[in-house]
Amino acid sequence: MHILAAIALTLITIVGWLSQLLGLPGNWIIVVAAALYAWLLPSDGRLAIGWNTVVALAALAVVGEVVEFAAGALGVSKVGGSRRGAVLALVGSMVGGVVGLVVGVPIPIIGSLAAALIFGGVGAMVGAMLGESWLGRDFESSLEVGKAAFVGRMLGTLGKLIVGSVMVVVVLLAIVV
Repeated sequence: MHILAAIALTLITIVGWLSQLLGLPGNWIIVVAAALYAWLLPSDGRLAIGWNTVVALAALAVVGEVVEFAAGALGVSKVGGSRRGAVLALVGSMVGGVVGLVVGVPIPIIGSLAAALIFGGVGAMVGAMLGESWLGRDFESSLEVGKAAFVGRMLGTLGKLIVGSVMVVVVLLAIVV
């Protein structure tokens, strides 16, 4: 039973990590899965995860959020983008990620994830451009903010994926050690 639970936690952790490409809170999925695992399984078993590990994972998830937010915000604000542009970039990023997931279906797994990442960036760009246009900015300045939102989304996702990778390793080590 414990082995099946450990396998399930490993799979959920990997799916959580990959879900970040869609703009979903994958690191928090990892934290919740680890917390449920620690709560439901005996703490003295050989495949147990302690609460210290769950706290460490939660701290890493916070770091991932800060990295993602900072990259996106710095990208838009660096070129003089508005708060409205930043918010619509975030919404566009999530919508684009989901659309990309569907568009990439013909190429199993890799196609969907790559398309979700690229479409998420394009969605951030379009959202930022709409937000800036809504405020009356011309196309050129809206495009500059959109490009910055695209780059910010890519860098933020990369940073969050790196933090998520560390979280996956922490979970795996916690189960094995």
